[in-house]
Amino acid sequence: MNLSERLELIRRNTVELVTEEDIRKVLETKKKPITYCGYETSGEVHLGHMVTVTKLMDLEKAGFHVKILLADWHAMLNRKGSKEEISAMAKLDQKQFAKLGLEDPEFVLGSDFQQTPEYVEDVLKLSIATTLNRAMRSMQEVARDFENAHVCQMIYPLMQIADIKHLKVDVAQAGIEQRKIHMLGRETMHAINYPVFGCVHTPLVNSLLGPGKKMSSSIPDSMISVRDSEEAIKKKLVKAYCPEGTVEDNPVMEIAKYVLFPRLGKLRVERPAKFGGNAEFASMQELEAAFAEKKLHPLDLKNAVAFETARVLAPVRKAFEK
Repeated sequence: MNLSERLELIRRNTVELVTEEDIRKVLETKKKPITYCGYETSGEVHLGHMVTVTKLMDLEKAGFHVKILLADWHAMLNRKGSKEEISAMAKLDQKQFAKLGLEDPEFVLGSDFQQTPEYVEDVLKLSIATTLNRAMRSMQEVARDFENAHVCQMIYPLMQIADIKHLKVDVAQAGIEQRKIHMLGRETMHAINYPVFGCVHTPLVNSLLGPGKKMSSSIPDSMISVRDSEEAIKKKLVKAYCPEGTVEDNPVMEIAKYVLFPRLGKLRVERPAKFGGNAEFASMQELEAAFAEKKLHPLDLKNAVAFETARVLAPVRKAFEK
């Protein structure tokens, strides 16, 4: 795969690359660059997480070594549960992420390295370089109950920036809600003697209940867990927001675009002959056009996405079978 092809693979289904030139330089100068994504260990892994995992798969194919940070201390700082609950969830999450399609990810538990004197010193140096207002703004899209934010939630972004240094990251990958933290990191990395890192930001998948909110493990009906049964997946998708002819802000279309097509390369729709017969879409563009022109009914789309989603998630379900 040449440089242009590697960049195209990294670029697809993203909101932005910060900056593409920075990422190009990493690819040109490093034999095995490092990318990472961090996940709070605070709830069910769901299809929203799979958007970032799918992008990590692209980065892996483009030659990166992938690290997955199981961010247990970040979950505690964001007040997502007790230490015991978060520790148990970290073990569960690793088992789930291991079956989502990455070839050779390296799992790192945050609390395993975030207690060292060197790490703590870097967090303190970052606190000197960061105004309180800047730290608060960086957490607007991430913090729980932001209107009543605690001091611990201001430490969160500084630790996330320090993580990048201590994990030796060249390119950070995350959903677009992490952008403000990454931009703060790019501006303050000099304070901890680490070069500016590149960023790959992916879109957020809308809640199954409708646009305006993202999938969340705290609202079970809003998301599909990677451990859901085939029956549960179909039941949730049949009820999902999917207005006829509407492509934008449609969670069913987003699942097809950001999870299924990158993995499968196509989507097969099975339907009775009187409704047009079976159809196969070789690209997301074809699927979007057919749906926008109302040549594909929402229920037929939902059934196809449910079937393929269940198939993609089969390795996770198998890992949890007794």
